[in-house]
Amino acid sequence: MVMYIVQKAYRDLAKGKGFLVGSDSIKALDEAVEKLIAAAMERTKANGRKTIKAQDF
Repeated sequence: MVMYIVQKAYRDLAKGKGFLVGSDSIKALDEAVEKLIAAAMERTKANGRKTIKAQDF
């Protein structure tokens, strides 16, 4: 399985705001990121480009 997020960065961000991170949330966040990337690639392709830009997100 490819991980798209850096777990330590996610945990540090949450900890800095006073939150804890459940292990199930790491997988859920990673799946959400994968879907976001896939959608951006589809928009890029639909616009006739091969370069993903900020506007595709």
